[in-house]
Amino acid sequence: MKEEKTNKLKIINDPIYGFVTIPNALIFDIIEHRYFQRLRRVTQMGMSNLIYPGANHTRFHHAIGCMYLMQKAVSTLKTKGVKISEEEANALYIAILLHDIGHGAFSHALEHSIVEGISHEEISLKFMKKLNKEFNGKLDLAINIFEQKYHRKFFYQLISSQLDVDRLDYLKRDSFYTGVKEGNISSDRLIAMMNVKNDELVIEEKGIYSVENFIIARRLMYWQVYLHKTCLVAEAMLVKVLKRAKELIKKGFDLPASSALKYFLYNEILEDNFTDETLEYFSKLDDYDVFSSIKEWINNDDVILSKLSEMIIYRNLLKVEIRDEQFTDNFINKIKTELKNELNVNEEDLHYFVFSNKVKNQAYDCNKPIKILTKKRELKDIVKASDQLNLQTLSKPVVKYYICYPKKYILT
Repeated sequence: MKEEKTNKLKIINDPIYGFVTIPNALIFDIIEHRYFQRLRRVTQMGMSNLIYPGANHTRFHHAIGCMYLMQKAVSTLKTKGVKISEEEANALYIAILLHDIGHGAFSHALEHSIVEGISHEEISLKFMKKLNKEFNGKLDLAINIFEQKYHRKFFYQLISSQLDVDRLDYLKRDSFYTGVKEGNISSDRLIAMMNVKNDELVIEEKGIYSVENFIIARRLMYWQVYLHKTCLVAEAMLVKVLKRAKELIKKGFDLPASSALKYFLYNEILEDNFTDETLEYFSKLDDYDVFSSIKEWINNDDVILSKLSEMIIYRNLLKVEIRDEQFTDNFINKIKTELKNELNVNEEDLHYFVFSNKVKNQAYDCNKPIKILTKKRELKDIVKASDQLNLQTLSKPVVKYYICYPKKYILT
């Protein structure tokens, strides 16, 4: 029987952009690879669906969207006389497609809980190098671009900068799935206004208002969505429950978990001991492993692990207060004293239920400027080019402080 050839020039129907075309067989095979398919089981926005029920989209959605926008960006730049070879274009598509492949379960929420001292970007690079071996060196150029080793600087800016393809997709996508309209940027307009000057990615002056809107949208999305106080407490509790699980395991307890999750609970993984075996276990770990384990831990004899797990699964979260000023030690100790008699835990374990932290929101970083190409072919920082908004104000970091503690009798 004659074997049928697979059509690898597939079309994906994206709810935001419509039909997304997979440009070639190599990229089809990368998308089909089990490393990439794992992203279907990693949420884009961590625990945000506890606040915005529609925010169930995944890293897979985001990566495909980024590839689509990169295709548009390459096409736009080519029409403006920027020479980009087919090999370079393909490398850009691969680099942006794989830029987040190193995200662990629940994305940023558990970035430093599953492994320590190594970022998701570094893990992404490990995945890319492993895939490169499997694909006989066909990812060489994509890796060079990702590592900022390629001589054309603006290639990397398309992947990672203050106005990159990554941000253009996640702001628009997260806005769509959360229903927060303030984040709905005009990615088409911004890409249409892209150009290259002195090997730098720039925005033509006609797109200045779209850039202003982009910066404001990013600021609003951070306060309304990414740094929403309920998101903060939910993700902090997720970190706490894994910390407690690791603590119990060190004391000799055996906890039910998948083999992939057990590997990271039983072993302290750092950059130095992140081996090929570690990468293989990491490639099998996703949100499903973590949540199914937390459901089991509700029945654990340890009251801390049990209650934290129960609170997460049933969305009975800690109370959270957020302020512009830092909470004093006296204020925190007063809460601990008042709650100590109500909590069925030792004083040294109280930090699992009473804790404080801070968050920072900086909409624009002047150290990595977005350059505007004026009609006179001059380059200006958007802060100096804009006459409609005081973007200088938005470049200053805004810090807020929050404290989390149990609602009354939550553990009784």
